[in-house]
Amino acid sequence: MLESFHNRTALPVLALPRYVKRIIALTVDASLCLLTVWLAYYLRLGEWVSLAGQPTWVVVASLGLALPIFIVSGLYRAIFRYSGWPALLTVTRAVAIYGLLFSSVFTLIGVDGIPRTIGLIQPLLLLFTVAGSRILARYWLGGMYQSQLRMADLPKALIYGAGITGRQLANAMANSTDLRVTGFLDDDDRLHGHILNGLPVYSPEDLPGLIESNGMTDVLLALPSVQRNRRNEILEQMLNYHVAVRTLPSLDDLAQGKVTISDIRELDIDDLLGREPVVPNHILLGKCVTDKIVLVTGAGGSIGGELCRQIIKLSPATLLLVEQSEFALYNLHQELLGRLSAQDEKGIILIPLLASVRDEVRMREIMATWRPHTVYHAAAYKHVPLVEHNPAEGVRNNVLGTLAAARAAMEQGVADFVLVSTDKAVRPTNIMGASKRLSEIVLQALAARSSFTRFCMVRFGNVLGSSGSVVPKFRQQVRDGGPITLTHPDITRYFMTIPEAAQLVIQAGAMAKGGDVFVLDMGQPVKIMDLARRMVELSGLTVQDEDNPEGDIEIQITSLRPGEKLYEELLIGDNPGVTSHPRIMKAHDDFLPWALLEEKLSALVVALDANDVDVIKVMLKQMVPGYQPDQSIVDWVYLEQQSIVEQGVISGS
Repeated sequence: MLESFHNRTALPVLALPRYVKRIIALTVDASLCLLTVWLAYYLRLGEWVSLAGQPTWVVVASLGLALPIFIVSGLYRAIFRYSGWPALLTVTRAVAIYGLLFSSVFTLIGVDGIPRTIGLIQPLLLLFTVAGSRILARYWLGGMYQSQLRMADLPKALIYGAGITGRQLANAMANSTDLRVTGFLDDDDRLHGHILNGLPVYSPEDLPGLIESNGMTDVLLALPSVQRNRRNEILEQMLNYHVAVRTLPSLDDLAQGKVTISDIRELDIDDLLGREPVVPNHILLGKCVTDKIVLVTGAGGSIGGELCRQIIKLSPATLLLVEQSEFALYNLHQELLGRLSAQDEKGIILIPLLASVRDEVRMREIMATWRPHTVYHAAAYKHVPLVEHNPAEGVRNNVLGTLAAARAAMEQGVADFVLVSTDKAVRPTNIMGASKRLSEIVLQALAARSSFTRFCMVRFGNVLGSSGSVVPKFRQQVRDGGPITLTHPDITRYFMTIPEAAQLVIQAGAMAKGGDVFVLDMGQPVKIMDLARRMVELSGLTVQDEDNPEGDIEIQITSLRPGEKLYEELLIGDNPGVTSHPRIMKAHDDFLPWALLEEKLSALVVALDANDVDVIKVMLKQMVPGYQPDQSIVDWVYLEQQSIVEQGVISGS
């Protein structure tokens, strides 16, 4: 309340013309001369006296000496910018000169009827009162003045949306030290030209002029309920203006309370994709989860962690978190405990379990103890170049880990086992994709033998925001001032957000009958170059290229990494089947019978143990139709061993 009153009274004074403020300061000092003469008489005589008669000469002398000295000393030049000791030293010097002259007249020389001590007391009082007035002005006006200067230097922002959410955001940002909100943009022409919460409302068509005249740099989207199509239109419009665009969460995220500055964030990945996620089928979501014991492998990873977040919303009886990284498991467990506390869910049991899916004994022990109804197998090495450089470990983890978890599930009577797969399993050109397709084949073969456990796999493309995803990488490169690195100008990928992918995995698993290969409809493929450009432009920057050599961020083309494809596919064949969900298809892919597959897997294990990359690739090619491996071997261990051998040969010769 006091701060608000302070601001209301200070701002009008600061807004006055400079000459008016100097007149006010001069008037205040004249009043202080009068006041201090009166006080000096009281201190000398012990009673209040009228300033008529002889005291009038003291007042005239004080004014006649003090004001000219103060003017010459510079007390009225930029007075409101004085601060600290320099201002007090200026006042002290001016009053000292005044006091020397004043006391010479009334103390040394003397004037009949005027006590000599007045010549000493009044200058001292004037020093304290004038200095005090400057300190008061500094406290009252100086802080507000500096605040105005800081506000003037802040980047200027407009809030797109003058509804309740936009007004709450404007109030929350009133004292922001990052951005200065100068108005609203709104589509409602009835609001244009009006003042809302002290801020003008403009038409979106006015934005180019506002950018040019007022230097607007940011637009904050306060449109939590707007349809995706309209949101896309607004974003396309912003691309032409080179302003940084940030947004608020959806209505569901904002439902818990008022908008705060911390709610502002970079554009959702959905905004970068430019499409509307499909509303999930809640019957399918809960079928294999609600009131059941659920196990998630790779729980600390991007997909595994999101599966866990979606699962606890569906109220399982128990959720088993299986993860080999202690740090990742701890972080996820603490996060989920916090979410359960916020949801006031006291019945759900969370159990964090350190384990490697390759350890069949440990997996069997876990499943025998809790006997889960559903297993979501998300544990995998999925970074294409890293697996290409470490092929044996990639195959062990992805193939043998899946086999170990699946066997334990069959032995312990798990009803549903869902493998999280990838579009890189389709006609793979790398070890990671081949290992994931072989994992699918393992489950297809086991499904043909299993009478109880329903095995299925869900295949989808890249998930934006996951570890290794291009979006967080590009964002960091934009923050660092570039360049953005891209392996090829024509590289194209299917994209989906992590929450959407996790929801579809759960729904697909609920439709399984055994041996199903589900394929998620990823929409239209996205050219990575276009995605990079969109991220730069929606950050208020420009792309540096041949057409714009003075741009802010350069996009550098490197080269395709080992095993990397220009285009990914989701289907091996051309005969996808439909399901009850509009975004989930069913593939019909051939596989090896278990008797033959088991024999080949045993031979593969021997090659893995010997780290014979050539044989590993040959065997993968035999088991995975369509696998076209890169002929070069880039396994770090193999390359180093070859180097040692060559050095030994050279030194021996």
